[in-house]
Amino acid sequence: MKKITIAVGCFIQWYEVDMIEEYFSSLVDAMNYSDDDNIIVDIGVYSGQQLEQFGGTKKEYDELLKSIEDKINSYFKNNVNVTYYDEIYTIADYRRDFNDKYCEEADVLVWGESDMLVPKQMFEVIESLHSNVKENTPKYIMTFGINKMWDDSWKPLEHPEFTDKPHTEGDTENWWSVRYTMTKDEMDSFNNKISELDITNVSPHKFNGCGLVISSEVIKSGVNIPKSVFFVHEDTAFMLMTNKVLGEIPQYHVKNILLVHNRAHPKKRNYVEGESGKSLKEQRNSTEWYTIAHKMSEQNCYNVFNLAYTPFNWKNVWKTLESRS
Repeated sequence: MKKITIAVGCFIQWYEVDMIEEYFSSLVDAMNYSDDDNIIVDIGVYSGQQLEQFGGTKKEYDELLKSIEDKINSYFKNNVNVTYYDEIYTIADYRRDFNDKYCEEADVLVWGESDMLVPKQMFEVIESLHSNVKENTPKYIMTFGINKMWDDSWKPLEHPEFTDKPHTEGDTENWWSVRYTMTKDEMDSFNNKISELDITNVSPHKFNGCGLVISSEVIKSGVNIPKSVFFVHEDTAFMLMTNKVLGEIPQYHVKNILLVHNRAHPKKRNYVEGESGKSLKEQRNSTEWYTIAHKMSEQNCYNVFNLAYTPFNWKNVWKTLESRS
């Protein structure tokens, strides 16, 4: 049977340099586990400072960028497509372009993330499921089990060993918490127990962008992230577009394979000048441009089908910021 081609893409910010090896390591392990040479690795690196500024010298900044390049080459031996972006370019831009490019080159697309740990079974499971459903449901999305989330609306996605645990806002100590930073060995300890997959169909759709699996036929049908969503909530916007264009296509969910999203990773925003706060949320919100851009992009997302609405863009962000100074 002909192996399918899978494209996995990840967008890296320069300030994530100290944590990206965890993602790389888990991705390489998953590729080796599947023994599949039909996996395309794509990485976008934002190397500009129009948004966050580096808190050091130009020489130190150049060394940081060189470190990212060295780490990529070390893990992938140059068998990877890498693009550097110096002008403003966000994860929404990257994922939109990734979808558009690779839907013609691959059967299945995977949204990677710099704070994601890839289950070693991922590509093997994707290939098996795609081969079984492509004739009857060629347009589908797919997700893996996740940790405890913010509220009960996420329960259909939570891994069985996590879903009945309590949720405490800001909890970084307990392994099931949304804010806990998990190691690859900890993730493997859950996934090594699995002898049989527990696959469900989630309806209505519910997912975040980390580790989202998309049949290329979805993108070929005209679904993508709206350009008006220029900064955040690109995953929600993609879900809204999918539902509008294709309706409730299957969301196959592999409930008992854990995919880790270390969204509160302590090394996530290193070397950024002018930020303050104990948590990542506080650090991001300590800069005014971020709160303005976040609000505008979020508003664009939820008004994408509002005919009377004119979306914001980066020019609106800078104009609003200037008016407040």
